[in-house]
Amino acid sequence: MEPKGIYDILSKTFGSKIKQFLENTFPPTIIVESSAIVDVCKFLKNEEGLNFTSLMCLSGVDLKDQGKMAVVYHLFSITHRHKIALKVEVDRNEPHVPTVEGVWATANWYEREAYDLFGIIFDGHSDLRRILMPDDWEGYPMRKDYVYPKKYHTWDV
Repeated sequence: MEPKGIYDILSKTFGSKIKQFLENTFPPTIIVESSAIVDVCKFLKNEEGLNFTSLMCLSGVDLKDQGKMAVVYHLFSITHRHKIALKVEVDRNEPHVPTVEGVWATANWYEREAYDLFGIIFDGHSDLRRILMPDDWEGYPMRKDYVYPKKYHTWDV
């Protein structure tokens, strides 16, 4: 199915929760209201003809100039061989997004990485803690305003 067709199905099913279709991105991207991301993902995974059974990647994005953080979900249907990306945007000062680990188990690690590096909080996540940085690391190193420390404990960084 073509990405525009997927967008049309989502718009018909979820109405105003589907915000925008960006066709000049790779893969084409559908912007979804944060509160609807779990329902949209379940629908995309389970709906006959869509079958997005693979969450290939989940990434955090710092949109500092807009005062937002974003999460981008790259989905793939092994059955139908089609791809799509979903994007949610949230306030940079309160970056809360519902977890999708109940839809795709692999989201557990991806969400932990986005939390660890960007400070995006995935509400309902079963084990939201650092995965790459030490447990006592301060701040989120992929944020555009992050100031790298000169030392970590006794080591020069």
